[in-house]
Amino acid sequence: MFGRRKKSEKTSAGADTEIPVGGAAPAEEPDKEADRHRALGPWDASEQVPEYPRVDLGCLRVPVGERTQIRFDMTKENRIIGVSLIDGPSMVQVQAFAAPKTSGLWGEMREELLEQITGQGGKCEEFDGTFGPELRAVVPVQGKKSEDGRQLGQPMRFIGVDGPRWVLRGVIRGEGAVKPEVMAAVEEVFQKIVVVRGEDPVPPREMLKITVPKEIQEQIKAQQDKRAAQERAARATEGEAPQAPAPEDGGAAVSDESARKA
Repeated sequence: MFGRRKKSEKTSAGADTEIPVGGAAPAEEPDKEADRHRALGPWDASEQVPEYPRVDLGCLRVPVGERTQIRFDMTKENRIIGVSLIDGPSMVQVQAFAAPKTSGLWGEMREELLEQITGQGGKCEEFDGTFGPELRAVVPVQGKKSEDGRQLGQPMRFIGVDGPRWVLRGVIRGEGAVKPEVMAAVEEVFQKIVVVRGEDPVPPREMLKITVPKEIQEQIKAQQDKRAAQERAARATEGEAPQAPAPEDGGAAVSDESARKA
């Protein structure tokens, strides 16, 4: 239904927008059925990408806007496992994975997610959304129950799209997961993402590497130091001996202004 999009090249080193290469040959990757679901994005770095302010995070170039906040989702060992884009009352966590050249992975991932959520006691249904098949779910929140003892859940949408040798997955929380009038806004954020697959061999399903610009690293470190100082002060007030706190599991956020400067 949609032909391949032309390759592009950077205007200058480190630039976050691209221009089409005159007469460039189409991308070598074969057309996939899923390509029709990303006619307006998300984009591959080799394609003719619409101009928009983005910050370079290695495998991802993510959009920044007036309301956008970027949060790096990290483990307790400070390993980055995703990037969350916060847009007003909604948030979408995005992760890019390597995929085979001739086939996509989103279909397999959806099946696994559906089985996992229902196995945990949650509710999950498949819908035909902007990016093709997606999952709309109510996921159990561990340790949270209602006054009458019923398990509480959080509404989420799981969206995904297959690209050339990659799959981009998004998890939407907040109003963008439940309110139709807000869904389009968070979908637009997802559409503006550019995936940089690179030429290095990466096994299918392995998450592509996210890198954090030095300026943002410094801001994250300052946030972590501030939280650690606050926790030590709170323990001292309670009469506890100060201890070095473990890194917070949940990530660190940076504003759109900081991201633009990176």
